[in-house]
Amino acid sequence: MLPTSSVRRAVVALAASTAVLGAAAVPALAAPHAATAGRAGHGVPGDSARLGYQKDVAARVLKGVFERGDTAVVDRFVRRDYIQHNPQAPDGAETLKNLGVALHQQFPDAKYDIKRVISEGDLVLVHSNVVLTPGTRGSAVFDIFRFQGGKIAEHWDVGQDVPEKSANGNDMFSTVSWPRTERPGPGFLTAYNKKLVTAAFDQLLVKKDLSAIDRYWGPEYDQHNPNIPNGVEGVKAGLGAFFEQFPELKVTPKRVIAEGDLVAVHSHYVNAPGERGQAVVDLFRVRGGKIVEHWDVIQDVPATSANDNGMF
Repeated sequence: MLPTSSVRRAVVALAASTAVLGAAAVPALAAPHAATAGRAGHGVPGDSARLGYQKDVAARVLKGVFERGDTAVVDRFVRRDYIQHNPQAPDGAETLKNLGVALHQQFPDAKYDIKRVISEGDLVLVHSNVVLTPGTRGSAVFDIFRFQGGKIAEHWDVGQDVPEKSANGNDMFSTVSWPRTERPGPGFLTAYNKKLVTAAFDQLLVKKDLSAIDRYWGPEYDQHNPNIPNGVEGVKAGLGAFFEQFPELKVTPKRVIAEGDLVAVHSHYVNAPGERGQAVVDLFRVRGGKIVEHWDVIQDVPATSANDNGMF
């Protein structure tokens, strides 16, 4: 049984504040050095260490706050003027600390099961299965964090309950395409793959041109959206029906984050003029110049928010 809606909103707010990364996924790093933390851009000396540091900080914050109710990690790694875009949570580090303590008390066995994480520039994106009570399906969550001066400064997220069934036979988290690893590929592929996915996304979802699938998608395409069948024909049929149902659909990309063979697009989908729409993160895997796998999480934009920042 899934938790009540109010509790799920609370855990999503915590997810909005933090991220976790398993110890095997990133190196354990010492306390930040200002010179290293401040470097930016792929290819500059120290950039790999800086990106790894950002992932490690996200891990420390979640493990401390979410699983142990430890607020000291917030004081150390989260800016006091922390900007929140989750509509259920106010701004500020104190909110995160209070929420973490309350949720840990109510759900002492809750787990934030990280599946994959990427970092580019000052941003970290984490794809997770959040399970409050062992044995339940939980939620699929994408968290995006912006770092400033070596600390978490801002956060966006999208969360969706994991359904019981899938139209494609894949769950919302596994890696099916080869190689079957959650780690991002080599960093030298980042710029090329980001450019490719940006162009593919624009042609397919912004311009609603289904021919983009023939140009940019590989025939072995694996789908993790639980409502769309597997393969190229599945995405053609699924999106074709979607475009016909909502001819005035407007998709506005807000940010693109890439590392290696993984590229994420955070967007605002509005099916018809006047609607609030949905916050969506699409995560694509690229191999050999073709998109071969896709995960996504979709959340309705609510009418009200605990902060004034919007979801984007």
